[in-house]
Amino acid sequence: MSDRTFNVLFLCTGNTARSVLAESILRKLGTGRFNAYSAGSQPKGMVNPYALRVLADNDCPVDGLRSKSWDEFATPDAPRMDFVFTVCDNAAGEACPLWPGQPMTAHWGIEDPAAVEGTDIDKLRAFNQAFRFMRNRISAFIALPVASLDRMALQHKLVEIGEQEGATRATQKA
Repeated sequence: MSDRTFNVLFLCTGNTARSVLAESILRKLGTGRFNAYSAGSQPKGMVNPYALRVLADNDCPVDGLRSKSWDEFATPDAPRMDFVFTVCDNAAGEACPLWPGQPMTAHWGIEDPAAVEGTDIDKLRAFNQAFRFMRNRISAFIALPVASLDRMALQHKLVEIGEQEGATRATQKA
């Protein structure tokens, strides 16, 4: 088994909710094995307060979370990514920067909890559901024997994880 720490980048369009949830969840669950990052193609400049609340309610780290551009991770001095996951359908359809090192990629799309309108209870319910779907994907990911799977088998497993409960239409098989 490898003692190597893997770098993981979660991408979304605004980098306010789903990708931030994923970054924080992996920071908690993957401590010592994974470094987690998130970014957006068109970052909104702030993290959704409901995302911060749900993360705090689930004892996930919120320190240092910010909405940032994926351009920060496409520079020569940026951390070299081993895995890049899109978590919204818009980001999955965009032309991403070229990531140094040819990271493994997959689409783990879930519905945008920030798009839910209604009461605070409705919004919290949506964020809690997004948190649960993302935590389930990340739990399956960190359970993979990454160091012992060949690239093709690992890619297949990453795609399967994206098809778990809550997958958006773009994620599901045709």
